[in-house]
Amino acid sequence: MAIGTGASAHELRPAVADVDVGADQVTVEIRLVLEPMIAGMNVAGLEDTNESPLSGYHDRLRAEDPAALDAAFRAIWPEISDGITLRAGETPLSPEIAALRIPEVGDPSLPRDSRLTLVAQLPPDGSPVVFGWAGQFGPVVVRQAAGGDQAYAAILHGGELSAPLPREAVAQEPGWKVFLRFIRTGFEHIVPKGVDHILFVLGLFFFSLNMRPLLAQVTAFTVAHTTTLALASLGIVSVPSAVVEPLIALSIVFVAVENVFGGKLGWGRIAVVFGFGLLHGLGFATMLGDVGDDSGRFFTRLIGFNIGVELGQLTVILAAWLLVGLPFGGYPWYRRVIAVPASLVIAGIGIWWTIERLPF
Repeated sequence: MAIGTGASAHELRPAVADVDVGADQVTVEIRLVLEPMIAGMNVAGLEDTNESPLSGYHDRLRAEDPAALDAAFRAIWPEISDGITLRAGETPLSPEIAALRIPEVGDPSLPRDSRLTLVAQLPPDGSPVVFGWAGQFGPVVVRQAAGGDQAYAAILHGGELSAPLPREAVAQEPGWKVFLRFIRTGFEHIVPKGVDHILFVLGLFFFSLNMRPLLAQVTAFTVAHTTTLALASLGIVSVPSAVVEPLIALSIVFVAVENVFGGKLGWGRIAVVFGFGLLHGLGFATMLGDVGDDSGRFFTRLIGFNIGVELGQLTVILAAWLLVGLPFGGYPWYRRVIAVPASLVIAGIGIWWTIERLPF
């Protein structure tokens, strides 16, 4: 399911579900964009609602007033509820809509966040609660926050289910599991989901096969995005994604075009790569920020996520070297036949994304 706060017009983001497990009732409050779900979109694997054949219907729903959207959602609730997993132990629960808060129509070209509150009665056996939903609804951040080091949060993809959430307590998930989970999340944010970040790293790769220029650029990029990832996740720096996303696309164009014209490695190139790394860190922070910032686990998540991002980048560089650099890099025609045409393709994609992501 999609989330739209600060997002570009049709960008898909995870929903956020806060689960409160009481003694006899579970309450799930979900922040989400309703229109893709009402339209019947399968958003699994999509980055933008325009990629769906139902995008026209979806865009018309954005112009509906809250009452009409509420009625449309409740009409298909039986089908929606079939895709939601909520159970206590092995006992399936039947969630009911306790509240649905839909904002008034603003700019219909932009998504609007709604708040859906579900409740279900719990059996008396004290068993923990598991929550998740079908992969077609997209990723969802599930949180059970109840104090410091033991708070639970996870990003679920492809129909995954949460860890068991105990009643009137919090999940006792070891720190090392949180760390490993966020390494995986960071890696997946690059491979396979971060196509724009992959193209930027490939732009660095096609600059030169010599190890010194490549390491200098990757190091500058890493230091920069690590810095803004931390600052943005802590709320110290905040830049709207409507500004960040077009600039990230423009950064891809810049490094690719400079490759074509044979730019030299110097402080100018390093400074430019560092500056673009700051932008990419802001893009990473959007995902990490949705997971919450409880003090006991925030830095565990931040470090794990960042390690995952670095492993993803290294994977891209290693794959490019094995597929292109190793077999062809020693030939005198490598730059003319491979590096320059590849950079031109990367630049073309970056130009298209820059135009597509502009907020007007």
